[in-house]
Amino acid sequence: MPRSVNAVASRKRRKKILKAAKGYWGARSKVYTVAKNAVEKALQYAYRDRRNKKRAFRRLWIQRINAGARQEGMNYSRFMHALNKNEIALNRKVLADLAMNHPDTFKAIIDKVK
Repeated sequence: MPRSVNAVASRKRRKKILKAAKGYWGARSKVYTVAKNAVEKALQYAYRDRRNKKRAFRRLWIQRINAGARQEGMNYSRFMHALNKNEIALNRKVLADLAMNHPDTFKAIIDKVK
């Protein structure tokens, strides 16, 4: 009896990889074995950078809050400590937005915690 191979599944698997590699340069988008390596690496970077994105945004928010607080004569550390002490529960994302786009509201918060 001849050997039976599931060509449909194999082709589907290869097409899935080549579709994911669409837009890559040269052989990375044409040759299956090269594309497979490129897609695997891209998925590793994507996984890693989904976590790095959160870190990067948190750092940006802290910088913005610090800049806004320093304009009012307070630094980031003291400001956050005063917020916690006064039980004002605003996260860094919101505080950074207030510091950038609504400085009058941010100033009111600083005056409240001083």
